[in-house]
Amino acid sequence: MRGLRTELALLNRRIGGRLELRDGDLDLLELIARLGPMGPSALARQAALHPATMTGVLDRLEKGGWLTRERDPLDRRSVVLQMRGERISEVFALYSGMNRALDDLCATYSDEQLTVIADFLTRAATAGQQETTHLADP
Repeated sequence: MRGLRTELALLNRRIGGRLELRDGDLDLLELIARLGPMGPSALARQAALHPATMTGVLDRLEKGGWLTRERDPLDRRSVVLQMRGERISEVFALYSGMNRALDDLCATYSDEQLTVIADFLTRAATAGQQETTHLADP
């Protein structure tokens, strides 16, 4: 797991460099893409970043064309962050080699084996989320 984590971190750093994004920017964009549009405070909580830090990061990502701030339809005083669709294809293009490699790897396993692997990965992600939450509590 540690080796995989390191290799994925290095891949993300390379891809971030190609896209002229700073370390951590891809993580924020991935959170928005995976969890859906959310406000800056919710994103700061999800990313374990101080809200004041988040403001500068969001300003830079918005200026770079990576996301938009739109009025929250439920609370016009708030904004919702959304990824810009036209930039998502750039990210997918850079991950396409890894996606193909994973498709090829998955093709070597039976459906039953893939079910076990998916279960393990889901449980490992949940354990990581729980520990992250635990460490966030003072």
